[in-house]
Amino acid sequence: MVNRPDFLYHTLNKMLTKTTIAPGLKVGLFGIGLNAYWEQFEGLEKRLSGYVDVVAGKLQTNGTEVVNLGLVDTPQKAFEAGNRFRTEGVDIIFLYVTTYALSSTVLPVIKKAKVPVIVLNLAPEASIDYTAFNNLKDRTAMTGEWLAYCSACPVPEIANIFKRSNIPFYQITGILHGDDHVWNEATEWIEAAKVASQMYHNTLGLMGNYYSGMLDIYSNLALHCATFGGHIEIIEVDELSAIRADVSGEEVKLKVDEFYSSFDVQDDCEPAEIKRAALTAVALDKLVQKHNLGSLAYYHKGTGNAVNEDTMSSVIVGNSLLTAGGIPVAGEYEVKNAQAMKIMECFGAGGSFTEYYAMDFTDDVVLMGHDGPCHPAIAEGKIKVKPLLVYHGKVGNGLSVEMSVSHGPVTLLSVVETPDGKIMFLVAEAESVAGPILEIGNTNSRYKFPIGARNFVESWNAQGPAHHCAVGKGHIASKIKKLGDLLGLQTIRVC
Repeated sequence: MVNRPDFLYHTLNKMLTKTTIAPGLKVGLFGIGLNAYWEQFEGLEKRLSGYVDVVAGKLQTNGTEVVNLGLVDTPQKAFEAGNRFRTEGVDIIFLYVTTYALSSTVLPVIKKAKVPVIVLNLAPEASIDYTAFNNLKDRTAMTGEWLAYCSACPVPEIANIFKRSNIPFYQITGILHGDDHVWNEATEWIEAAKVASQMYHNTLGLMGNYYSGMLDIYSNLALHCATFGGHIEIIEVDELSAIRADVSGEEVKLKVDEFYSSFDVQDDCEPAEIKRAALTAVALDKLVQKHNLGSLAYYHKGTGNAVNEDTMSSVIVGNSLLTAGGIPVAGEYEVKNAQAMKIMECFGAGGSFTEYYAMDFTDDVVLMGHDGPCHPAIAEGKIKVKPLLVYHGKVGNGLSVEMSVSHGPVTLLSVVETPDGKIMFLVAEAESVAGPILEIGNTNSRYKFPIGARNFVESWNAQGPAHHCAVGKGHIASKIKKLGDLLGLQTIRVC
């Protein structure tokens, strides 16, 4: 998770009190067994029910409610369980296969609930104690003991009926007790389901228009709503300018103070420029609160309207504070990257706007960064605020931010629109490493990839992403893959 400096808590809390917060995740859980066994093998039903309760306790994480329906051992109970999960509104289901059970106790549940299902194929221990087992005098007791270890038996049957019913499913195979792999995987599935829920409830603001001729940026907004859910609010730049006109002097003063506590404001920043950026930052806060925004993509040339040009050439510092507060802001009206940044933020990894800057073949690293907003919560040291006489390729001038992503493991994510009208995830894991950067008032980091800089660039480009991506702290490719699975999206990992 991103450890936000103290100076960011105020911004974060202020934003989250006004923006949409997804409801807590509901996890459905049921075990399966065969009711014919219960009279034949004393204590087996109680033992297996206890195993289900162990799983329920393991799945209970912060903000997660587990709807535990216990053992489902007849088709009739399966219909009831499906209705219960549907009524409860669970987001994901864990199916614990405790022993042999009929597929007819599974299919009605999942068909009715219509949410992703994770099959838990968990033995109670790493192996049967064969000596103790074979020394049992009662063959009925032996069979009952075997059935308690028989979780793997019906999984092919369940997989068969899921496949024939076109129901996607995912598996975790391992041991109920003392198997970190099992619970790490389960936790990642729950985290991915939480992110899917947050994206579904997110409001993405789009302010301004595309950078003319940047064809890879153009996006299908209906496709994004169909894929991620959420709402897209189209916002006029004029609205931000109007809000800005009503900001009070006291609000500006407080925001200037926030700038100095949050950033390393360089001595060559003119007081008038600092005040101008603070004025716009206050207006941005108000805009976010008014429209309940959880993320934002923007760009505006600002030509022909002096007021709008003044507004849009002074947004960088304020947008960086928004990004630090959990409301990622993507420049150049890059919808796909605003979505990628929000996904990274929801996973607790941050998510800063980036693109290729240069390749260093001597050190075998790729320099990546971008002009515009940064993500202070994942920075190596304090962010520098610098004045720029020009915004390269854009209208205006003013304050900009310079940072490198904190040294250590990072993940890159690109949300890609494919030629067949779908969305996919493109992912790579790397290391942010120390070394010289371009001190030009932009974000800029050095990334070392396990397959080398040359192979990374060629492999990444071969998938046809837009030239922007989101970078966040930590190696979380496996979590992003699970999110892709839950959303029905292909995930390609280049390293």
